[in-house]
Amino acid sequence: MLVFLRGGRHAASFWTWLGVWQWAAAVIPGIALGLASAFFLVTSGRGELHAGAWATSLTYGSAEADIYTRARVALFGLLALSREQTIYFTAARDSAGRPLSGDCTYLVKGRDLDARWWSLTAYGPDSHLIANEPGIYSYSKTTVAREADGGFVLRVSAAPQPGNWLPVKPGERFDMTMRFYNPAPSLAADLTGAPLPTIAREECR
Repeated sequence: MLVFLRGGRHAASFWTWLGVWQWAAAVIPGIALGLASAFFLVTSGRGELHAGAWATSLTYGSAEADIYTRARVALFGLLALSREQTIYFTAARDSAGRPLSGDCTYLVKGRDLDARWWSLTAYGPDSHLIANEPGIYSYSKTTVAREADGGFVLRVSAAPQPGNWLPVKPGERFDMTMRFYNPAPSLAADLTGAPLPTIAREECR
């Protein structure tokens, strides 16, 4: 009888152990899937409105932002201002819809929009500035070299380029953010119609 009882305890322990692992095998994938889907929702898009290759949101920096928008701001746009103060556009793809890559050279062509000041900055896959030897991280309304017609042309590339060169890192994905400070009401009222710069891919390594 004693041997039977001991065997029964071992059997119960075995089934308890097996039950824990079965429970873990069912729950852990679910948790992982939930975290992955949340991360995808936060990082796959930088806004629900699109103007060409660029995306933005009506709720950046506002109390109306949902949890995913707030998470995007926390990850990619610390201290985001309201739409009345600043409009943010981000591009992670070129004008043909292809992901931006440091293995390619891009021609960014645009003109001033109706805002007091603007800037264009490139960010690496970690959402930080891209380290580079010449120390060029951004261009703005007051620093970009102009074409004869008043527009501007930037070349985004890992290799040195003539004119307005914005360096990126070879072999890495990147994105670009344009900030328009003190935008005119007409710009804020029609974000999808904003004539933002085109992003044309040239050669790739």
